[in-house]
Order: sequence, then structure tokens, then C-alpha cells
Amino acid sequence: MNNYQNTSRPVRPAFAGQGSQSASGTAPTSMDGLLKKITFAPIDVDLFDGTAKAVAEVLSKPSKDKLNKSTQLRRFYDEICLWDEKVVADVSKFDDMLPFIRMLNAKAAYAKGRELVDDNFVRLMRSCLGQVTNTQTMQHFKLFMEAVMGFYKELRPN
Repeated sequence: MNNYQNTSRPVRPAFAGQGSQSASGTAPTSMDGLLKKITFAPIDVDLFDGTAKAVAEVLSKPSKDKLNKSTQLRRFYDEICLWDEKVVADVSKFDDMLPFIRMLNAKAAYAKGRELVDDNFVRLMRSCLGQVTNTQTMQHFKLFMEAVMGFYKELRPN
């Protein structure tokens, strides 16, 4: 018998999508649980990997097929990048820019009203934008959304 094998429980083959696990091999998580894990100061070691992938998995399975299309999510990401560039270009004006950055919440609500994004995306934006308080948290927000978009494209290529 192999000394390295754990025989205390039966071994089952692990296939993506089998049983109660998601494709990433972790237990499925609701957006509520994920929002608690997303912090931009200090950042968790798993923020841009496991957490971003789990968020992408939730966003890639909307209640209606026409919601959360990659083109629509990309528009929000592009605007996040635009604001990040402006912040980096003139750090001293961050406090003046913050109200306009947080206006992305209103844009997300509008997109939800037009049935372009779902409630999970609106809640994600609200939670993340609420944490943007300085240039560093803005940078972390942008990088987090970059990671989410990368995983999202893998999960929902169209």
C-alpha cells in the first residue's frame, strides 16, 4: 500500500462541473460571500486570482442570456481604466475626481434598468467603488476588474 495515500475517505475523480463544485474546483459562492472577500486595502493574496475568478463565474451565469455580455462589461472596465489614468496623471486632484469615479454606480444602475447587466454586477460595482478612497485603492480596483474581465472572457467567450 502507498504510504502517501489518504485512505480515511473514498477517493472520487474530480471533473469540472461535477457535484457541488464549480469549474475552478472551489465550492460555489454567492455574490454576497464574494463581496465580503473583496478588499482593496490591504489586498488579499488571492484577490486577483481565486476571488476574481469566482466573481467572473457568478457574472457569467446571469438569469437572462442577454445580461452581462462581455461588450457591456468591457465598457465599464474601459471607463475604470480612463479614470485610473487621470488619477495617475494628477494625483493631487484625486479628491476632485472621486465623485465622478463613483458616478459609475449610477451608470451601472442605468445599465441594469436597460437590462444590460444584472443585479450582481451592480452590487459588485457599488461594493468596489465604495472602497475607492485614494490612488492606491483605485489602482487595486482597476487591477481587480482587469482580472475579472480576463476570467470572464474565458468563461463566456461570446
